[in-house]
Parts: sequence; C-alpha cells; structure tokens
Amino acid sequence: MIYHILAIGDVVGEQGLRHLEKSLRPLQKWKDIRFTVVNGENASVTGVTFDQVERMYAAGADVVTLGNHTFGKPQIADRLEEDPYLLRPANYTGRAPGKGWGVYDCGRIQIGVMNLIGRCGLDFNADSPFAAASRILKADRPLFTLVDFHAEATSEKLAMAYHLDGLVSALWGTHTHVPTADERVFPKGTGYLTDLGMTGPVESVLGIRPEQSVEQFLGGLPGRYQVSDGPCKMQGAVFSLDSGTGLCVDVERVDVR
Repeated sequence: MIYHILAIGDVVGEQGLRHLEKSLRPLQKWKDIRFTVVNGENASVTGVTFDQVERMYAAGADVVTLGNHTFGKPQIADRLEEDPYLLRPANYTGRAPGKGWGVYDCGRIQIGVMNLIGRCGLDFNADSPFAAASRILKADRPLFTLVDFHAEATSEKLAMAYHLDGLVSALWGTHTHVPTADERVFPKGTGYLTDLGMTGPVESVLGIRPEQSVEQFLGGLPGRYQVSDGPCKMQGAVFSLDSGTGLCVDVERVDVR
C-alpha cells in the first residue's frame, strides 16, 4: 500500500496564509494525502503567532515546522512547550523551549517528523544537524520518518540526504523560498527535494515587495519588510511511501496558483 505525504514550503505573510487556507484541502483531496507538514515560520514574515498556527491546523496541516525565525514572535515560546504538533529545529541549543521531533498516530501507522536547521550561512549557535539527526534516529523510530531541513546551502542539504539515505522516508529542504527541480529517490530509498519553495505572492522577492529588496541591494534602507500583494502560489512536494518498507517510491513537486 502507498501512502501519500505532502510537504508545503514556507508560508509567507497573511497573503500566503490565506492562499494556504484556500488551496490546501483541495490539493489533499486531489492527491489522496494522508499526512501534511507545513513550514510556517514566515507567517508573520519573521515568526508566527498563536492564531496563525491555529489557522494552519484548520487549513489541513498535521504538523507545523519552523526554522531560523522560530522566535521572531517571542510569545510562541510558550506554545512550543505545550503543542506537540509545532516543531522547532531539533539541533537548537538545549536551553531553547520546545522540541524538534515528534511521533504521531495516524490510524494504522505512526509517522515521525524531525525539524533541523543548517549551519552553513545560518549562524544560530545550533548544534550539528548531522549529529542531532543521528542521535534521534538511534532510538526506536516509526516506519515512516520525515525530515524538514531548514537550511541555506544546497550542499548541506544534499549531504544530509546521503547521510540519512535509507534511514528516513523523506527529506526536504526549506528556507530559500525557491523550488528546486531535483526531486528524486536516493539509492537506499529516501525521497528528496533540495527546496520546496514557498507559499506566498508570485510577484515578489521571496515573498517581499520587489522594490524593498532592490532598495536593499542598492545600499539603501528598505525599512520593515512588507509582503507583496497579488496572486499567490503554494509550492511543495508529494512523497509516495511504501507501507511495507517505509521508504519512498516517488516524489512529485506541486505548485498551486
């Protein structure tokens, strides 16, 4: 039996959140999705609020993952301690609230979800994501194990895929907001995509008004980031997992506009 798992790229601003609310459940129905992971760390551009987390769950997210903007809204710290479906990177310092690994009952199966953050270009005093992943996976883990690797460098994401090939069902990258075209199943059966892309405005620079980004690159002061208006896209990938082995047999990118 094949289980279809959906991963959705970084939700950016109110515009991206509204598009998720409109588009996620129809996509789940169309693709026969059994479980959905949404990266929500940019729902408030830098960070996410209690209300936005609730809206993502209501829209169809089973688990919400975060990244370098986990604590962009400091009040989320209390929610991280209480909510088992809201994950921050597992390799953050042990002093950080919350957790980066959860196991969820889904009827006849269990699904494990791990959230990691990279260290190349993201200086957040994090422990090694490679060591953190190995430590977590040494314990008993469910047949289906998913990893959201929030990282800047494509090399770090690819190296992680080889490191975990055959040990996890699927591994995808988030953070860059630009989808890559390298979806594949690795030699030992792990489904992979370097970056899912984002859920947010089409006419933007990573979700932000283009003129702001241009001004910054020209050396000016762009001011507080503002999310672009206009039509949005919801990008991600469907991983088809074999119930006998827990490994991936197919990866399909999705882009809903």
